[in-house]
Amino acid sequence: MPESAELSHLDRYDTEIIQALSRDGRMTVTDLAKKLGMSKTPCGVRLRRLINDGYIVGFKAVVNPAKINRAHVAFVELKLRDTREKSLNEFNQAVRKIPEVEQCHMIAGPFDYLLKVRSKDIVEYRRVLGEQISTLPHVSNSSTYVAMEAVKEPGT
Repeated sequence: MPESAELSHLDRYDTEIIQALSRDGRMTVTDLAKKLGMSKTPCGVRLRRLINDGYIVGFKAVVNPAKINRAHVAFVELKLRDTREKSLNEFNQAVRKIPEVEQCHMIAGPFDYLLKVRSKDIVEYRRVLGEQISTLPHVSNSSTYVAMEAVKEPGT
């Protein structure tokens, strides 16, 4: 079913629940119900349905990267030598094992993947690039862009 058709099954309350929890995933069902002008039981039923139907896939803590020595952010464009399905699968499995890679997206454009990499500093980033990212299966070349400031990120 196309995503737009799925979204049409969400009413105003469902949408408001998703938006409220996107901003504050620790909100209690009682507080959520109060915010939406609903009673607790129907709000809880809706929330469970949204979770069971896959609209809400989890809850997590938003961590301050500077506090855990991960304030340095680099975006890496990767071009692969081989983009046949087997090669893409090998790359995908291997990149998931690198803890410093926070996000990895396949891109339609002049390169194949865009990675968001978090590290302590440029020295650590250089080590991760040389020892892990550049040695991923089928990587032919990379270009790095270092972020100077995060203007908008999840949780902010």
